[in-house]
Amino acid sequence: MSDPHRPFDRRLLRLRRARAASRLLAGSFLHEEVAARLLERLAEIRRPLPRILELASACPMLSRALAARAGTELLLRLDGVPALLAGHGPAVVAEEELLPFAADRFDAVLGIMNLHRVNDLPGTLVQIRHCLKPDGLLLVAFPGGGTLGELREVLLRAELECLGGAAPRVAPFVELADAAALLMRAGFALPVADRETITVHYRDPARLLADLRAMGETAVLAAHVRRPLRRAVLRRALELYRRDYAVGDGRVRASFEILFMTGWKPHPSQPRPLPPGSGAVDLAAHLGRPPGGGQCS
Repeated sequence: MSDPHRPFDRRLLRLRRARAASRLLAGSFLHEEVAARLLERLAEIRRPLPRILELASACPMLSRALAARAGTELLLRLDGVPALLAGHGPAVVAEEELLPFAADRFDAVLGIMNLHRVNDLPGTLVQIRHCLKPDGLLLVAFPGGGTLGELREVLLRAELECLGGAAPRVAPFVELADAAALLMRAGFALPVADRETITVHYRDPARLLADLRAMGETAVLAAHVRRPLRRAVLRRALELYRRDYAVGDGRVRASFEILFMTGWKPHPSQPRPLPPGSGAVDLAAHLGRPPGGGQCS
């Protein structure tokens, strides 16, 4: 029976990514754009990262950049789809949800466009922390809550119009407000989460759907969640999309909110907050108030 606590069908995900493998290895515009923005953040980290694990990114540009980074001694790529590991260098066929590594093996774990479809993100983050060396870096990027908001909205409205009810059509995504909390819950130090929105213009929303299929990014909701989408509903959704999300040149927009999460495995050398009461500045005196505390009104 389907597990209601596992919203994603990982087998279906592997099948769709395998089908899209040739296009992904040729270079997906969205994956390459997200990779470029992640590499900008990585460039701010000056220290060498000799042993790097790349998680299921399927982005040759990112792999090449990590392998060529000064100080890289080992780049190990991991993916559940063997075809996506084609190319030079060591690789392992495994799932992000079940990392096959012992403790303290990597100086950094990086990846793009992958962690939005794991069923237990807190548990996956704990496994990543486990395989990082102390003071090791986690830096990942994946779609957040605002991704494909236009598509989500028109599919919902079309299904309500046509059938009087609606099923989930676009997968749930992590919200920015929860991202740093997830890192803290998984035991990471110095957690940082931020976001960028990438807006893509299409001459027709049908091209957006084709791009999502080509990137292996169509919804992979589990059987207990998904319900077949009727053609009449899809036709109506595309009509609503063309009408309500057109931009000046007749194209339509599609929004991709990308979350970037950075955290470090704890180490004694990392900055720590001072204990309460250890401050050297008397705030009351600095504000010109008598000692002993005043009242706020």
